[in-house]
Amino acid sequence: MSDFDLVLSGTVVTADRIIPGGFVAVRDGKIALIGQGEAPAAREKHALGEALILPGAIDAQVHSLSQKDQEDFLWSTRSAAAGGVTTIVDMPYDEGNLVCSAAAVARKIAHASPQARVDYALYGTIDPQEGPARIPEMVAAGVAAFKFSTFGTDAKRFPRIPPALLADCFAAIAPTGLTAGVHNEIHEAVDAHMARVRASGVTDWRAHGLSRPPITELLADVEIFETGALTGCPAHVVHSSLARGPELAARYRAEGFAATVEVCIHYLTLDEENDVRRLGGKAKINPPIRPRAEVEALWRQVTLGHVTLVSTDHVSWSEDRKTKPAMLDNASGVPGLEVMLPLFVKGALERGIPLTWAARLMAANPAKHFRIDHEKGALEIGKDADIAVLTPEPLLYDASASGHNVVGWSPYHGIELPWRVSTTFLRGKLAFDGRDVLAEPGSGRFVRPPATLPIGN
Repeated sequence: MSDFDLVLSGTVVTADRIIPGGFVAVRDGKIALIGQGEAPAAREKHALGEALILPGAIDAQVHSLSQKDQEDFLWSTRSAAAGGVTTIVDMPYDEGNLVCSAAAVARKIAHASPQARVDYALYGTIDPQEGPARIPEMVAAGVAAFKFSTFGTDAKRFPRIPPALLADCFAAIAPTGLTAGVHNEIHEAVDAHMARVRASGVTDWRAHGLSRPPITELLADVEIFETGALTGCPAHVVHSSLARGPELAARYRAEGFAATVEVCIHYLTLDEENDVRRLGGKAKINPPIRPRAEVEALWRQVTLGHVTLVSTDHVSWSEDRKTKPAMLDNASGVPGLEVMLPLFVKGALERGIPLTWAARLMAANPAKHFRIDHEKGALEIGKDADIAVLTPEPLLYDASASGHNVVGWSPYHGIELPWRVSTTFLRGKLAFDGRDVLAEPGSGRFVRPPATLPIGN
């Protein structure tokens, strides 16, 4: 009898190569063997034909607790499992608990662990009144990165971090080897353009894009990357809606600086002239959805290798907060965990982009970025057997029909996905069978960087 617990055979997709007729073998929750040709015996064996076998995705940007008593980890991780996402990295701006101390990190772990159906890592941030003093204690508590913003919506809940304080925070983070991620919109510029839009009387779908033109984002990109260059801290733009963002990051990297950039799946899928016009508040996101030409320009940045991560910036606002008549009165953000992976596969195949980019941008790179690649992010021997299987079964996406989302709306409603997530395994255990999420609350665990970080790695 074989000592493998599970063997999957099909088209294996890694960050470096595609293996037709390949297989992945699992033992004790870890990848034990990868090969091509005849698959070995196992206690459980699945011949998946043309199916794609990918590393489980790591969603680098999730807001499980932005709206109190709404989604929570119970639902965000359910959506994740149904979408082939086996680890989420949750943001620190929780309603009622800004994650800005070791105690706040501990509270969030205690809150999330009984609910989580997939694994999770955490961002930390600061209280502007305290400055960077608590950064070392949050590193010790296990945060995987830090998040700041050059734009603020609330002095406590989502504060603007001005340039001098941002530099102090970067300097405090630099010795730890962790990354400083920053929301990239200049507060004063957004305020000025917002005032112009309100004065003009424009309140429909056009208002949001007009209130945040490209200059408001690009000025922030430069501030973030320059602050990283001056302090020696890895600098990360958390959501670039413009191709210029990845271009800037590539230039800084060429000069030897640690500069990375994230592109959310909505910026690779939706456009302003069609989708925002059609959806109104349900497509309001910061920074805004841009014109179709910018969508295609971002895909070109993917092919050039200038984009570091693809994420969702997932948040499931209740529908009443996304359907107000005046565009600017709506909450910003959309759900996306259930469809990030198949949406990226769809977009890549339509443009002739190798699917190795899916494994790289949504698994290998996020694992390295958050310093959890010692156990996550790849179909490699010794790493967690986190696996997503996609099959060529066209699916017309309907968020209200799947039952895996706390809300029944989605900006991706009605999009035909040529490949669907048919199976998700978390550490070798079946988490999603193509219809039902089988992972129970508490199945997920908190993952963190090693206690001793490889500084500068």
